[in-house]
Amino acid sequence: MTAKGQFITFEGTEGVGKSTQLANAAETLRNLGVEVLVTREPGGTPMAEAIRELLLAPRDEPVHEITELLLMFAARAQHLHTRILPALNAGQWVLCDRFTDATFAYQGGGRGVPEDRIALLENLVQGDVRPDHVIVLDAPVDTGMARARRRGELDRFEQEDLDFFQRIRNVYLARAMAQPSRYHMVDAARPLAQVSGHVSGLLRQWVSGSEVL
Repeated sequence: MTAKGQFITFEGTEGVGKSTQLANAAETLRNLGVEVLVTREPGGTPMAEAIRELLLAPRDEPVHEITELLLMFAARAQHLHTRILPALNAGQWVLCDRFTDATFAYQGGGRGVPEDRIALLENLVQGDVRPDHVIVLDAPVDTGMARARRRGELDRFEQEDLDFFQRIRNVYLARAMAQPSRYHMVDAARPLAQVSGHVSGLLRQWVSGSEVL
């Protein structure tokens, strides 16, 4: 019987280097002989990617926070049930750029959607599925946004003000503090080599404690 894979998510505000660390994590795991699926939210399947385009595109029409919330979970339902769960059940380790913690942070902290409404949809869409580990890449908001601006044109979320992202960061910090055994804080303001080393070290630790070796 194939051992179930580990579900690891990467979280944080804008410009903290999630894409870079996902690539680093995937390389680390593959070098250890672990089969890996790298994916992202919103997105990860053709249908979910189409919803991502709806969510991120700047538009003149105001987007109601409940519309945004429902679209996030619609994409997540498709992604989870058609890609993430099959990979985990096949023994793959899944590395995901954002998951439901991002919804609590962005739609909850950022938009002000009550936490119980998000939790209701979380339970409906996911049942008892939660990430095994959440890596929170943390940096001061102004540092992250300066990096995001250097990347090029900003999407609909990236165009929000600094207070919006500070509320998001506060939610991530609070969630990490509440469950320190599952959330792993990484100082993303440090030099890249140090951040990558921290992330790789966590993954080696988890692999050594799993049935992979």
